[in-house]
Amino acid sequence: MNVTLKQIRAFVTVAKSSSFAEACEILHLSQPALSISIKNLESTVGGPLFIRSTRSVSLTPEGEDFFPVAKNLLINWDDAFSDLGNLFSLNRGKLTVAAMPSFASSELPAQLQIFKENFPKINIKVHDVIAEDAVNMVRNGQVELALTFDPDEADYLNFEPLFTDNFIIALPQEHPLLKHDVITWQMVSQYPFITLQRPSSIRQLLETSLSDENIDLNIEFEANQLATIGQMVSINLGISAMPSLCKTHLRAQGVICRPLTSPPISRRVGIVTRSRYPLSSAAKAFIDIIKNEYHSRTI
Repeated sequence: MNVTLKQIRAFVTVAKSSSFAEACEILHLSQPALSISIKNLESTVGGPLFIRSTRSVSLTPEGEDFFPVAKNLLINWDDAFSDLGNLFSLNRGKLTVAAMPSFASSELPAQLQIFKENFPKINIKVHDVIAEDAVNMVRNGQVELALTFDPDEADYLNFEPLFTDNFIIALPQEHPLLKHDVITWQMVSQYPFITLQRPSSIRQLLETSLSDENIDLNIEFEANQLATIGQMVSINLGISAMPSLCKTHLRAQGVICRPLTSPPISRRVGIVTRSRYPLSSAAKAFIDIIKNEYHSRTI
């Protein structure tokens, strides 16, 4: 059925005013144009909607039944475009992101605060998951973006680097290595080491980098979360290497951090998005805030 919004609006306006002349003024239409619009509507629906006389216009029984439906159609139409406008203007909407725990607990809260101050009506959901899961959530469309390590040649994903994170050594209080300001991996290999379980990308990076230097770690414990490893280090079960993003929480656990070298190991941290899918206005705005924040740090 080929009914237009213009015809529905004309019908409702005439029904409300009970006057073609008054409806013409409200709609800024000529009398012939309004009459044609109503006539075409009546022709489409199969019968008259108005009873016309020289003095008044009233609804037929069918017109009476259709009137509340037509009003709701107009309301829903206007609301739909109002809602759409609010989404684009960020007066309504949602933002769903993933972030690896080391980023989620250190850098992310301040950036979310800036976003919320600018766009208070946007609902935000954060998934703090391991780096590999954060990337997979983007790939599967569960989130629009992730803040995590470079996924390295991941198909159909974009990566925008923000900064390079250097790995540090995490040591318990009074550990012998604390007498050194800078610690080498060869020194680290002499002590019990705690690492992430495979297939962690951090574990893989360390193994690949150290294999090139013929350095073997003395692995005695494995865990799934860096926070768990930090706690294990704090009670002197061993030492570990972690991204420098973890410094704040390691210190809160009583763990002491030192630079690591020979070889220095680092990894890029940035924004992961899907390459073939457009981002929402909320996601674009959040990415702009993040990029501006790190750009300002480098100036």
